Amino acid sequence: MATEEGKYNIKAVSKMLGIQPGTLRAWERRYQIVAPKRNESGHRLYTEEHIKVLKWLIRKVDQGFSISQAVSLLENKELNAEPLQMNKEGDRSGALANELLEALLQFNETKAHDLINQAFSFYTIDKVLIDILGSLLVKIGHQWEEGKITSAHEHFASSILRSRIGMILHSFPHNGVLPKVIAVCGPGEAHELGLLIFTLFLRRRGFEVVYLGTSIAEEDIDTVIEIVKPKFVFLSCTMKSNVPETLKLSERLAETYGKLNVGIGGFGIDTLSNEDKTKYEQFIPGSSTNEWEEWIRERLQ
Repeated sequence: MATEEGKYNIKAVSKMLGIQPGTLRAWERRYQIVAPKRNESGHRLYTEEHIKVLKWLIRKVDQGFSISQAVSLLENKELNAEPLQMNKEGDRSGALANELLEALLQFNETKAHDLINQAFSFYTIDKVLIDILGSLLVKIGHQWEEGKITSAHEHFASSILRSRIGMILHSFPHNGVLPKVIAVCGPGEAHELGLLIFTLFLRRRGFEVVYLGTSIAEEDIDTVIEIVKPKFVFLSCTMKSNVPETLKLSERLAETYGKLNVGIGGFGIDTLSNEDKTKYEQFIPGSSTNEWEEWIRERLQ
């Protein structure tokens, strides 16, 4: 840490940053994030550099990160990362997604992680997941479907993105008042990144989500529904070839469990014709967070 003299006591820092002294002490003890100097009386004295670090961590926590996640980003030296070159709208998330895609297609794991770290440092969790990783998944899906990239590219990209999403998947508390949700890939599906992002969206909003992922036998879904008694089941379908069975399953579940709300999404569903989208409208929450929230809100009433 810097060699400058400490000049703020813990009471002043607490008032300046809006954080309880006990919380500051706990952060220092558990994570060793700052090491305030002590005066002759043994009282903590914080430097300007300490204040900079603490402000950055508090901003990350306000954006939705846990303190441990924020500290992890700090340890990856994101505090002093070069600011992203913003476009005239002040938002470079689309360009960053393209840079990340290029790194993944070059099998450059180090650069990919660095870019993801930058994204989490400058944007909220929701923005990174939806605007950056979400748009990236769509591009990867399109390129793979069109034969522009190999399965090796797709698997490598999925592995990197899934590991990062998994780091924060279980960190959000659920609201006991909200109903339970089951999230599962459709029949035959082996691609779950889109489902992971949607699950994070739900957990960010307090839903308790039973995440089943891939490789679930269709009849096993009924067993889970009987035990969990969810209000929502969300199915993800990336492959066009799996769309018919996913649609068939969604209809069966809705018919079998009258009060169950079934939602379907993913690249495969996005490719439906306008006629089919109208036919299955009740099952399609949409492709944006606003559409998702509206679809869920209507069914909670």
